[in-house]
Amino acid sequence: MQYLKSFKIATDNDELDFIFSADKSYQLDMSCYSTNNAYPFHIFPHKGLTRLEFEPITIIYGGNGSGKSTLLNIIAEKLSLARSAPFNDTPLMSKYLDYCKYELCRTGIPKDSEIITSDGVFDFLLGVRAINSGIDREREALFDEYKSISTDCTVNGWQMKDLSQYEELKRRNEVRNKTRSQYVSKRLVSTELQSKSNGESAYLYFTQKIKENALYLLDEPENSLSARLQRELA
Repeated sequence: MQYLKSFKIATDNDELDFIFSADKSYQLDMSCYSTNNAYPFHIFPHKGLTRLEFEPITIIYGGNGSGKSTLLNIIAEKLSLARSAPFNDTPLMSKYLDYCKYELCRTGIPKDSEIITSDGVFDFLLGVRAINSGIDREREALFDEYKSISTDCTVNGWQMKDLSQYEELKRRNEVRNKTRSQYVSKRLVSTELQSKSNGESAYLYFTQKIKENALYLLDEPENSLSARLQRELA
């Protein structure tokens, strides 16, 4: 289902109007920038890009530094879309957005709409690795615990002296009655995320994020995805 029909960005005349306007406060806000490099101004007019017409799936393509991510961030900010990763924002972004206009195919943008960036996908991949790394350490600690208790049960007799040692008694009984893998599986609190390649994990991130009936802007969704998974994502 299509929600965004068109989007107009600042034209060359709009940008000149801003630069020569009476409001010079941006020069104080952006003293580290020149008026010729006031991001996100001065990126699109010389490319001849002023208006985009959308289809149910629209692909924006271009070389590195051509402004693809900037364009998506401008659209996302103008539409007030949710995001899970930061972007290159500046004090001039809100002023630039004043010159942007859009037309919807229907009333309102659905609440689940979002911009999903490569940074968000990368953070998810790092999170999966961190979770599994932590579980590996937890598993190894339980292996050591099983070995220590089983050795102690073999060498020394042990009797519970009071109720404070009840958990210890349970552990020792489990060691006597279970294999190492059964003992560890029962006591492992965390659940390991299924091992997947980077591409499979990235695809999992998209399928978890994307819901029915919402507008999504995907920044570099092809990263890590095979041609087959790119088609499935589309």
